Amino acid sequence: MTPKKILRRPQPDAGPDWGGDLPPLLRRLYAARGVTSDEQLSYTLKHLAPPGTLRGIDRVVELLSEAIDKQQKVLVLGDFDADGATSTAVAMLGLSMLGLADVDFRVPSRFSDGYGLTPGIIERLKEEGQLPDLLVTVDNGISAIEGVRAARDLGIRVVITDHHLAGEALPEADAIVNPNQPGCPFLSKNAAGVGVMFYVLTALRKHLRETGRLPTPEPNLGSLLDLVALGTVADVVPLDHNNRIFVEQGLRRIRQGEARPGILALLEVAGRDPGRISSTDLGFVVGPRLNAAGRLDDMSVGIACLLADSPDEARRLAGELDSFNRERRTIEREMKGQAQDLLASMSLDIEGLPWGLALFDPDWHQGVIGILAARIREQTHRPTIAFAPDDDGIHLKGSARSIPGLHIRDALAVVDARRPGLMKKFGGHAMAAGMTIAREDLDGFCEAFDQAVRDAISKEDLEAAIVTDGPLNAAELNLETANLLKRAGPWGQHFPEPLFDGEFRVVSQRIVGENHLKLVLQPVDGNAIVDGIAFNTGPEVPDYTRTGARVVYKPDANTFRGRTNLQLLVDYIEAL
Repeated sequence: MTPKKILRRPQPDAGPDWGGDLPPLLRRLYAARGVTSDEQLSYTLKHLAPPGTLRGIDRVVELLSEAIDKQQKVLVLGDFDADGATSTAVAMLGLSMLGLADVDFRVPSRFSDGYGLTPGIIERLKEEGQLPDLLVTVDNGISAIEGVRAARDLGIRVVITDHHLAGEALPEADAIVNPNQPGCPFLSKNAAGVGVMFYVLTALRKHLRETGRLPTPEPNLGSLLDLVALGTVADVVPLDHNNRIFVEQGLRRIRQGEARPGILALLEVAGRDPGRISSTDLGFVVGPRLNAAGRLDDMSVGIACLLADSPDEARRLAGELDSFNRERRTIEREMKGQAQDLLASMSLDIEGLPWGLALFDPDWHQGVIGILAARIREQTHRPTIAFAPDDDGIHLKGSARSIPGLHIRDALAVVDARRPGLMKKFGGHAMAAGMTIAREDLDGFCEAFDQAVRDAISKEDLEAAIVTDGPLNAAELNLETANLLKRAGPWGQHFPEPLFDGEFRVVSQRIVGENHLKLVLQPVDGNAIVDGIAFNTGPEVPDYTRTGARVVYKPDANTFRGRTNLQLLVDYIEAL
């Protein structure tokens, strides 16, 4: 494993005024994550931020209400990732529940259309004779200035629902709902696209109820929360209190067997028990299988799986998505090997690498460069951009992943200000972004990106670190603690799953499955014997039985042959 600094998360006093019934371990963990009141641990829907504070939502409700009254043709324009897929499914299901009969969706192709609402999408709809009366974007649109103009020139009204950061100018849409647009007072700036669309539906339902136009029986929008939870976790947005409510409510539905057939089928094909899942399963099991469709083929397959009413149809589509995911893994392994060869060809050690890495190979796949950038970022602890050829042979599409301390979209904005026109377009978040450049400008972009990164961070930021919650004492190192932590979530971005470190004697070790390190551990200050496993270490590892090891781990309940025991999931290990 790459050497890392092990830092311990500050442990503030939990205080006497909250969490009195919580076990001391949870009080400590929650306090370290900024929780200061019992209310922040209450995940009932009544604690959601009110939708009325979203700028533009009244106008969106007005347009959607009119579309229902006049039974207009509405088109939902989604995106080709998991947030876009769940946003599209929520919009389709929710608008239908609220009385809209003629609603359909379209997802741009990652390969032929590019991202979001473009003039090309509008032109294709015109050629097909499929122009809608009202177009609703989900998880995109805030930067679609030309696409919105093309739509409105043809008499199409446009509603934008999005959560991405706004540029200097906003599109001239008929209405925009985006918590990150200028002047929006909404409290949760971290809402995913699917959360924004859910808020629109709740506001629309309230309006229809107040005006006596709500279908009977009253639609239960809570039935969509499994989709909201999936999109929120898969998009890796920060789990502030508002987002934790969405995720916890969605997880409860899934555990109770009340989820969409498509979500249950995706869990089934991955061998997960819906009654025992956590937010981690949404992020690392369901999300990647859904994303695989948009990466390799057409996200319409993923949306169809989420919309499927028949369990048999859902299983068939989940099987397709699982096949895409296996193919994606194969492509990813090959690309990672090529990237490592490219790094080696630079004849530089880790200290000599550019601070901002930008890598390109003509054989790389557009749909997998984001994952590749993340893997190289993890290996080098450098902000990383992976480029693949665009279909036109003239441009390159890039996907960026950042490290703590660098807002990647801001770094790209610096590049754009210093070298106007170098990027044909760009956008994104603090930790992930995308851009398009001319192939001939790659060298100039690499230089400009590296300089922007050097100007934004310090050398210390390039030192890989892993942050833990300190040690578990001997009395806490047990199966009960593992089960307690699993129930104590939802954990996720900016509300991290607890991670502990400690010193252990290594009683035995062996490689299993060619690539994973199986351990038997004993705390240096205790007598307990516990299993541990470190995934994807490779076959060559030090002999920790001679030295002992410092281990960073998560307690986990592992069931094997009908027996459940404590197992430590090892995130990092180093010799003592």
